[in-house]
Amino acid sequence: MSSLQTVKQILHRTTALCAVASLLSVTVPPSYAAPSEANASSKAHRDEAAKFHTASPIKHVIILIGENRGLDHTFGVYKPKGKGQTISNILSKGIVNEDGTPGKNFKLAQQYFVAAKPSWYFGVPNSEKIPYGTANLMPQPNTNGAPQSTSTTSPPFSSIAIAQVEKDMDPDSLALLTTGATGLPTKSLDTRVPGAGSLPPGPFVLQGPNLSDDDYTGDMTHRFYQAAQQQDCHLQNATHDNPTGCLNDLFPFVMATYSATNKSQGNEMGFYNAEQAQASMLKALADRFTLSDNFHQSFLGGTGANHFMFGTGDAAFWSDGNGNAVTPAASAIANPNPKSGTINTYTADNNFSACADVTQPGVKPIVDYLAHLPYPAKSNCQPGHYYMLDNTNPGFLPNGTVAPAAMGRIPPSSVRTIGDALTEKEISWGYYGGGYADAVILANEAVAANPSNPNLSAAAAADPAHALGSAYCEICNPFQYAASIMGDAEQRAAHIKDSSDLITEIQENKLPAVAVGKPDGLLDGHPQSSKLDLFEAYVQKILETLDANPALKANTVVFVTWDEAGGYWDSGFVQPIDYFGDGPRIPFLTLSAYSTGGKVKHNYADHVSLLKFIERNWGLSALTHRSRDNLPNPIPRPSNAYVPVNMPALDDLWEQFDFLAPPNLVSFTK
Repeated sequence: MSSLQTVKQILHRTTALCAVASLLSVTVPPSYAAPSEANASSKAHRDEAAKFHTASPIKHVIILIGENRGLDHTFGVYKPKGKGQTISNILSKGIVNEDGTPGKNFKLAQQYFVAAKPSWYFGVPNSEKIPYGTANLMPQPNTNGAPQSTSTTSPPFSSIAIAQVEKDMDPDSLALLTTGATGLPTKSLDTRVPGAGSLPPGPFVLQGPNLSDDDYTGDMTHRFYQAAQQQDCHLQNATHDNPTGCLNDLFPFVMATYSATNKSQGNEMGFYNAEQAQASMLKALADRFTLSDNFHQSFLGGTGANHFMFGTGDAAFWSDGNGNAVTPAASAIANPNPKSGTINTYTADNNFSACADVTQPGVKPIVDYLAHLPYPAKSNCQPGHYYMLDNTNPGFLPNGTVAPAAMGRIPPSSVRTIGDALTEKEISWGYYGGGYADAVILANEAVAANPSNPNLSAAAAADPAHALGSAYCEICNPFQYAASIMGDAEQRAAHIKDSSDLITEIQENKLPAVAVGKPDGLLDGHPQSSKLDLFEAYVQKILETLDANPALKANTVVFVTWDEAGGYWDSGFVQPIDYFGDGPRIPFLTLSAYSTGGKVKHNYADHVSLLKFIERNWGLSALTHRSRDNLPNPIPRPSNAYVPVNMPALDDLWEQFDFLAPPNLVSFTK
């Protein structure tokens, strides 16, 4: 039997198990006191839970964050199972049929290209857009960066024995790390996609005889100015149901033209079919718990900025390391204006912009657009501040060492985090990063070898026993940027941990009030370097551990979401809030005894909504005067639940729960 057949059997078994909704009624005291727990070693945690009043029965929040998947990309072909529930996706809109083929309203997803323009633009007049079609094909999907064959050093591994380097999945799921190679040249047409080479200008299904959600697929670039252009927001297109005029109709064009070296082409239009056994675990969770179809990435662009916004409700800026804004080196400053003689190739695709200065390249089009929106949006950019728009490593190494300037990392940040707010109130919390313990060892070795320019990659090559540390995601940890946490050895030891510690603390009833789990790069679900089923395996491991501790599970919510859509196209409404975002929708699941029934919720939310939930539940104030958690809860339009009347607005996620109904301790994994 082949490895792929083995994996498909594992997936089939998981799907069958997840399809059984084992509803077990549990008795919970009517007050919001913490339930009794048997393990004596957890007394301090029981005492803490009893000490703090919460506005709901929830005493523990676990937030699990995957990488680079959009809502339509993952749940675009999904039909809610809850009675009377509706969803906004490409199936409900008739853009595609249930089998993934183009539907009667496929034209709603029509993609366009644009002729050369003299400067960077945000929103294009309709008269200047040219539709892709049969004569001028939309860029087609390719294998950009996806592994061609098995390997002894990176997934897909050549054997399960090698795959055992991974610690955060069940042993019977290790086979998933050995399958999914493309068998095709890198950056070539992905002929596994049915119809590749002649696909029409809209979404296409990532499913066929040679393609499933257990296969690696081509990656996409998804940087700030590129993502802003793809969104194509222009007020000439504003309607009652889309007052911001964002059309999302330039995705393949911008992907193919913003860089002379980019080769990711049309991958952004691909989607999975949740009604035909793809994303099977995620679908099973949505069937039994609560899914949001109006949850957005909070920052246009990539991983680092979105995680930072999640941790702070704000954007990072270049400073002197003591909180004072200074100008970075010219090589760090973005200039998205096109190079002479090109259609849209950016002059300097760098990471920082002073967005309070409309003379800076790329700034004025966004600021002008925000100023003319029919609600009080503002750029939220301070003069003299160069904000981090794209991935830049934090100023601290994983072991707390301040990185030398030669490494080009953003200096230590003074921006206040949710961790700071929780610590001040003596509310326990932790960030649990996959591979973090190994990353600390590698950082120690790198600093010892070369203090002036420590090389973590070289340390990983020299120390294969701790090589998983190279898969730890530094830009994913918003607290690794913070001087108040990483610069304090006691705070760092108390709150920054390895993902294996999350499993242990659940087992030992030592789970803090707020826990953030981030898998390593092998399991995070990122296209090209990971797979959707690998992220599902990470989530399943944690949920199985909670299932085995029903007393703890009874007052715990698990939020499952993603950092951003990863460049994948989405059909949903977008509410621009400030200069930095919002961006496309991403999946968001709420798993608790108070969020069962297969419901789909429509209130507008983004990553900062998680901060708002924590703050409301534990009675905390907004982080700062400028952070997004100051925004009000949305008031949905009577005729359109997705568009708030009172924009800009962000939900605090309270509507994801029914705290008045008797709780049901629904099994996560059986």
